[in-house]
Amino acid sequence: MGTWKFDPMHTQVEFSAKHLGMMTVRGHFAEVTASGQLYPDQPERSTVEVTINTASIRTHNEQRDNDLRASNFLEVDKYPTITFKSTKVEPKSEERGTLTGDLMIKGVTRPVTLNVVKYGEFNDPMMGHRIGYAAETKINRKDFGMRFDMMMDGKFVVSNDIQINIEGELVEVVEQATADTTAGPASDQKSRAQQTTT
Repeated sequence: MGTWKFDPMHTQVEFSAKHLGMMTVRGHFAEVTASGQLYPDQPERSTVEVTINTASIRTHNEQRDNDLRASNFLEVDKYPTITFKSTKVEPKSEERGTLTGDLMIKGVTRPVTLNVVKYGEFNDPMMGHRIGYAAETKINRKDFGMRFDMMMDGKFVVSNDIQINIEGELVEVVEQATADTTAGPASDQKSRAQQTTT
C-alpha cells in the first residue's frame, strides 16, 4: 500500500460533445488535483479522489469557453469545483478494471463507472515510482443540471451525451525524513568537535 498523487504535468482530463450532431468539439480542464491510496496487489481496496477547477475549462475558443462557464452550463461562480470520490474498484484482469464513484457537478452528485486500463509501471530514483492509467466514461449533462437544449433544424446545438477521457501518471509519495534523522549530521558534527577538543 502507498499514498499516491497524480503528476499534474502528466495528467489530462478531456471531454467531447457533438455540435449539431456532426462535429466533435473537444476540451479539457487545465487544473486538476487527485490523490488516493493504491494497493497494487489488492486493487479492490484502492481509493481515488479528484478535484477539478471548473473555471479552468479550455476548448481552444475563448467565446465558447465563456459560454461553458456561464449559467447554461457549469456556472463556475456558483460551483467552482467538480469532484469525484471512488466507492468501488473491480479488477477484471491485471491490466483492466472498473472504477465506480460519486461525481459531483453543479452540486448534483450521481454515481458513474469508468473503464480503466493500466498502461504500465515505472520506478526510477529520479522520476519516482509511477503507474500510468487511462479511464473513460460517458455522462448525460442534463443529469447534472446543464439543461441547455437549443435546437437548430431538428438537431441539438450541443449533444446531451458527454464523453470523458482521462489519462494520468500516479506518483508514489515518499515520506519525508523525521526530525531525528535530519538532525543526524549536526549531531555527528557536534560529536566530532567534542572528540577534537579532548
